[in-house]
Amino acid sequence: MLLKEIKTIFHQELDAIYPKEEVDAFFYRLIEHYLQLERFVLVMHPNHTITKEEEQPLFEALSGLKLEKPLQYITGMAYFMDLELKVNAHVLIPRPETEELVAWIISDYQVEQNRELNILDIGTGSGCIAIALAKNLPNAKVYALDVSTKALEVVHQNATLNNVDVTLVQKDILNPKLDLELKFDIIVSNPPYVRELEKEKIKENVKAYEPSLALFVPDEDALLFYRAIVAFAKEHFSEKGCLYLEINQYLGKETKALLEAHNFSEIELRKDLFGNDRMLKAIKP
Repeated sequence: MLLKEIKTIFHQELDAIYPKEEVDAFFYRLIEHYLQLERFVLVMHPNHTITKEEEQPLFEALSGLKLEKPLQYITGMAYFMDLELKVNAHVLIPRPETEELVAWIISDYQVEQNRELNILDIGTGSGCIAIALAKNLPNAKVYALDVSTKALEVVHQNATLNNVDVTLVQKDILNPKLDLELKFDIIVSNPPYVRELEKEKIKENVKAYEPSLALFVPDEDALLFYRAIVAFAKEHFSEKGCLYLEINQYLGKETKALLEAHNFSEIELRKDLFGNDRMLKAIKP
């Protein structure tokens, strides 16, 4: 079949669901992923033909897109700070807002290239934070903690894919008996923070396909994970420990107040690229 005919079919099937520009982006990303073809192939070779075998993954992807399955779960790959990462149903798809959090840490510590650092990423998921930090702070020893063994399998694959060393830690941060005999210079976390009452604002494809365990917290205890992280950090910080958190945009003041109540200093609340309260930094008590 002609490749341009498949592109036409994508628009016929998907234009009622997605903007046309997004359908184009899906199509070009898929031919790059499955066929290693650049997006300008149809300009240079408008009559480019592919085999039945080559068609199959494109039409399978089309079926997933019609069900609003995220493209990253279809291809099994996502991109984060110039890194290519494997993703599946056991981990969240990395978000641009999280890139901003990682960029903040790198900016703070990249000037200290020779300083050895111990870094802990709590609730690591795909490992995007841990791996990006390991890649950009080569003198750091990075630990990635998650309750999910399935998620940690993904982290291991991604660390190998990106040629970095990350130590995996299978622990539950909510377990008050969490035993980890290490001290950390940086503790970072993007924990679950979406309240049940905010579910209606979440896109249907996120609710349908991304792991609820990594997204939602009870309305009556929205700072559940932050309290646990703060308590852990106070016990496991090195002399110059620093905490970085991604937060619920509606709970910036409340999360900051939690840190203040635990005597953290130099607390800084930052907005993301969309103008929402999204990140906090604080120095150990």
